[in-house]
Amino acid sequence: MLVKLGPLDADRVADLRPYLDSVPDPRSQRGRWYSLTAILLVCACAVVSGAKSIDELAEWGERASDTLLAVVGIRRHPLRWRRAPSRTTIGRVLGTVDGDALDRAVGAYLADRHRAATGPGQRQVIAVDGKALKGSARLTAARRHLLSAVTQGRVVTLAQAEVGAKTNETTHFRPLLEPLDLADTLVTFDALHSVKANITWLVETKNAHYIAVIKTNQPTAHRQLAALPWRDVAVQHTTTSTGHGRHESRSIKTCGIADELGGIAFPHARLAIRVHRRRKQTSRRETRESVYAVTSLDAHQVGPADLAAAVRGHWTVEAQHHIRDVTFAEDASTVHTGTAPRAMATFRNLAIGLLKTLGADNTAKATRAIRDEPERALPLLGITNNPDVYGT
Repeated sequence: MLVKLGPLDADRVADLRPYLDSVPDPRSQRGRWYSLTAILLVCACAVVSGAKSIDELAEWGERASDTLLAVVGIRRHPLRWRRAPSRTTIGRVLGTVDGDALDRAVGAYLADRHRAATGPGQRQVIAVDGKALKGSARLTAARRHLLSAVTQGRVVTLAQAEVGAKTNETTHFRPLLEPLDLADTLVTFDALHSVKANITWLVETKNAHYIAVIKTNQPTAHRQLAALPWRDVAVQHTTTSTGHGRHESRSIKTCGIADELGGIAFPHARLAIRVHRRRKQTSRRETRESVYAVTSLDAHQVGPADLAAAVRGHWTVEAQHHIRDVTFAEDASTVHTGTAPRAMATFRNLAIGLLKTLGADNTAKATRAIRDEPERALPLLGITNNPDVYGT
């Protein structure tokens, strides 16, 4: 499996350590033995190797050789032994680390990796969507909810924020995207985020484009879109797919609209979109559904096939959620203390993103292969076998 990732040469990628150095240490200076970067790097290496829990993070360190620990940045004790951080130490750090700072560091690292892997000349498409951490709930506390900005195609998480509950996602839309360079980027989101103030900010302040799905939670706009003369518009693109016991076809129509849609101002809208889906599952009746959306892109800026790919590609973020749940057992995780649930999700995003940018088509197989050869995790994170200033 590792052969598919190409030569594991750290010169190909940026070193993760300077990014982690930007995360403030929540601990008192007195009594520190491990640097924060070293502890976070152990966590990163362990999750890339398939670790699913804090116990497994510590077990990766226990299995690591003395040389590997030195490269990670674990100092040698005066009595000449070198020991990885314990489960208690790792849990305490992850429970108190600044979640925003850790997400910024990992997001910046993945953004650089994605930029290098993608190259210039291709419009970036980003999906904004949320995910609940089911196992983080307790009798006295609701489950944690995270909002993420994820690239379509090669799935990489550029930003992540904890929002408390799904209903709070809308108010966190701007803070999530504010740090990102979105010039000429296409941003997709579901109906929850199709808020006019957010869309105006996205276009006028961030110089981005959008595709906004309009559902019945915006009844007037939805009614106006549904009433457009779609019967008079020819189907402009069709795709079909078969798999998982179902056959599905999707057709798209677009219709030019003015700055105002039926008297309802929808900021910077240029095209109305109707996606019609037909799905037939084994031994079940065929279902049909029409989804409406608007976009700030003009017909000369984007073709129907690209619009269809962006609308459908929005749900690639769900594919990442699936990997986090199945490969890394996120929904089964009962980690709930402090910022630890969010920190674990951040490291899962890191593992998935860096493996995807290196061309891994099966994250589970890749993590198992790295688990069998722990030293392979370091080159994936841009780290050479020279401890230099990070280890002594």
